[in-house]
Amino acid sequence: MGHLLNLLHVTSFLTKLTFYHFPNLLHHNTCSYPPKVSKFQKYHATPLALQGSGDIAGHVESPFKHKIYINNGGELNGIPHIQTLREFPRAELFEKVVMVRFDSNILLKQESNQTTPSGFNALFTIKYLYEAGAKVILVSDWNRNGSELHTESVADFLSEILQIQVVPMQGISCNKLKNVKDHIKENIHLLENLSYFKDEVSNCLEFARVLSSGVDIFVNDSFSNSHKVLASTVGVTRFCYACIAGFHFEERLCLLKNVGEASKKPYVAIIGGGNLYDKAASFHFLASKCEGFLFVGMISFQIMYALGVSVPLNLVDRKALDEALDIVRLAQDTNVQILYPKDFWCRNKQNPSQLQVFPSHGISDGWVPVDLGPVSLDEISSFLTNCKKIMWIGPVKFVDSSKYTNGASRLAEVLDQLSQSNCEITAVGTTACQLMRQKKSSLSFISMIENATVVWEFLKGRKLPGVMAVDRAYPFEIKWNDVYSDPAQPLVVDIGSGNGLFLLEMARRKRDLNFLGLEINEKLVLRCLDSTHQYGLKNGYFIATNATSTFRSIVSSNPGELVLVSIQCPNPDFNKPGHRWRMLQRSLIEAIVDLLASDGKVFLQSDVEAVAISMKEQFLRYGKGKLDLVHGQNEWLEENPFGVRSDWEKHVLERGAPMYRMMFSKSSDISEVSAANDVIQKDD
Repeated sequence: MGHLLNLLHVTSFLTKLTFYHFPNLLHHNTCSYPPKVSKFQKYHATPLALQGSGDIAGHVESPFKHKIYINNGGELNGIPHIQTLREFPRAELFEKVVMVRFDSNILLKQESNQTTPSGFNALFTIKYLYEAGAKVILVSDWNRNGSELHTESVADFLSEILQIQVVPMQGISCNKLKNVKDHIKENIHLLENLSYFKDEVSNCLEFARVLSSGVDIFVNDSFSNSHKVLASTVGVTRFCYACIAGFHFEERLCLLKNVGEASKKPYVAIIGGGNLYDKAASFHFLASKCEGFLFVGMISFQIMYALGVSVPLNLVDRKALDEALDIVRLAQDTNVQILYPKDFWCRNKQNPSQLQVFPSHGISDGWVPVDLGPVSLDEISSFLTNCKKIMWIGPVKFVDSSKYTNGASRLAEVLDQLSQSNCEITAVGTTACQLMRQKKSSLSFISMIENATVVWEFLKGRKLPGVMAVDRAYPFEIKWNDVYSDPAQPLVVDIGSGNGLFLLEMARRKRDLNFLGLEINEKLVLRCLDSTHQYGLKNGYFIATNATSTFRSIVSSNPGELVLVSIQCPNPDFNKPGHRWRMLQRSLIEAIVDLLASDGKVFLQSDVEAVAISMKEQFLRYGKGKLDLVHGQNEWLEENPFGVRSDWEKHVLERGAPMYRMMFSKSSDISEVSAANDVIQKDD
């Protein structure tokens, strides 16, 4: 800590420090669960090893060839790297009120699917929170038809599969939810069916506020609703200090990301169903990843017509003609092979029991297609033989179906065999997943995503509201040895470092400390990194990120002790209480306090008194009783204690306006804080 005292230009120090060690978060390059998951093996299942690539943040090369870590949301076709329950500090869950938005389609099936990855991970989220000492509130919507699905019945069913008492709560009000904090931990509470509330679907802000009353942490584990804007998945995130993804949500999201990655080639998309008009936008993304499109179902007639194949016009959706032509041209331009059915089983309209095979270009009048023909199935099997990655999305469904045909089942069998030959298979949609479960052998591994709408929205490049509402996390491990000449030196972090003038000058003056700037503006970060190279600084670095949600994951990985954190002149507009992405949130303050070394300092300043007062109040409120003001409760620091001013600070002082400054110290001994106040002074 002598480094910090020198930084503050003090002349003496009181005691030798002992440091508060906060355990590093798990860092991973692939999606997988940590060893602590094994303690829940009693559910007769093992947690799914999540698939997907690791680093999804951009890696930018500058003219000076130094590494630049850019967290531009870490987006793969609109999906950012988010904060998950797996990465969230377990100790932070103790005694917290945690609301879990669970997926009723997974947990409320009458046949308890605890042995499937989805079912196990959904249960594991709730059990993990409960075992961590959290006060758990469950919320979801479910089908209202049938008396067996009243809130009391759902609570009984959940109690049985969780082996924990789940207590139903009738009605949703602020008082009822706030009272949960006073309840003993032995029970889990279940809120009333959200299907009864129109405000849930309209994402009513007031309803979301009431729904989240008294809630500290929100856990979204309802991936099937991630494409919707609901009060229980999006609205509540405005009122909870931490919003994270549960184990089931994370597993599904990793599978979704994997769909969009060309990690193995050849990669073929099997596309079924109909309604090409609404799905057309997806093909631009698919064409950039796939080597082949295999069309099955009614959608194939659109493509065949665009290719010039003579097909019955009543099977062609005329409003999607342009889209079909665009897809054909896109495939030609990107060298994506198109395969369509060459024959069909057809049913006679006059005699429904009569079935006959017709070639695709020769379906006779009075006959309607009901299934893929034998030539089509053989060609599909041959086409897929050498594939290393396949996605099947959309049912093999036509105008009518027949119990005498089984093209979809044959397709499922082919995919099951391929999965045993090192081919990565993903089935998307209820029908495809059901068939794959029926045909799946014990030797095969097939990923399944039940909600096809979520996948289509992702493929179109649209943002998923339920995903975007969750807090961000830093997407990859930083190699600190490449960043600093001595990464073990004490660390100073400036949050919202702007143009970096303050941090760069500090790094030039204090070579025995490492300096890290966290700034959301990527252009400013690139300039700052060029400046560090120009000045030859080996102890200064900048990262483009939203520090509000990534501070813990970034700083906890650094080997140096965190001795100082500064937040200077945050934008007042982003610090209004109702602003979703305001910088100073409870989660950031708690992360700073947890990672800060004993007697470490927090320096705050603003030229807006209301902002400075708000920052002071929030650090006192959420500092866990470990922070004390060095200069007294009712006073501001008159001078900048570092002798280095930020660019904005210079501008404010030049126009004769005041700066409102304060310094916190992390110390358990108030007398030491008072004494430290006497020795902190500005270097003249």
